[in-house]
Amino acid sequence: MNGRDAYGMMEAQYIRRHHRHAIRDDQCSSALVKHVKAPVNLVWSLVRRFDQPQKYKPFVSRCIMKGDLGIGSVREVNVKSGLPATTSTERLELLDDEEHILGIKIVGGDHRLRNYSSIITVHPEVIEGRPGTMVIESFVVDVPEGNTQDETCYFVEALIRCNLKSLADVSEGMAVLDQTEPINGY
Repeated sequence: MNGRDAYGMMEAQYIRRHHRHAIRDDQCSSALVKHVKAPVNLVWSLVRRFDQPQKYKPFVSRCIMKGDLGIGSVREVNVKSGLPATTSTERLELLDDEEHILGIKIVGGDHRLRNYSSIITVHPEVIEGRPGTMVIESFVVDVPEGNTQDETCYFVEALIRCNLKSLADVSEGMAVLDQTEPINGY
């Protein structure tokens, strides 16, 4: 689901509350939603690991931290072959363990994602009577010269969809091993 699709009421509320981006005319922005059949604490334990994105992001082969794991810390990410990049330098902008919010900004690398920033939030929900998680990731990025807003959004959304699917697969696999109990006796 992206910014051009209709969101459910809860998704729309969370997006309005947590996913505000200042967008210029030469940028594109979108928000994607993924429902994960795993408890919020398990999903958040993966998302919040700014120092280990490769735990669920399939295009990341390695991550090297520069400094401690706090706001303003920087990671150097190596990207797997097949994408039009080999490295990305990213700064941690926001990490809120109570509200489950992670914000990052790309500050360098050999790719065309200029002025890219994203916000990821995770929210508890019930899926099929069991603890689940709604994950929302939004972004804003410059549209590279020679590309349209639609082309740029389509490319970034495809990457995020892959990351969110992988996050769901990893989280749900971990949840099965944990044998999470149903909510309300379902």
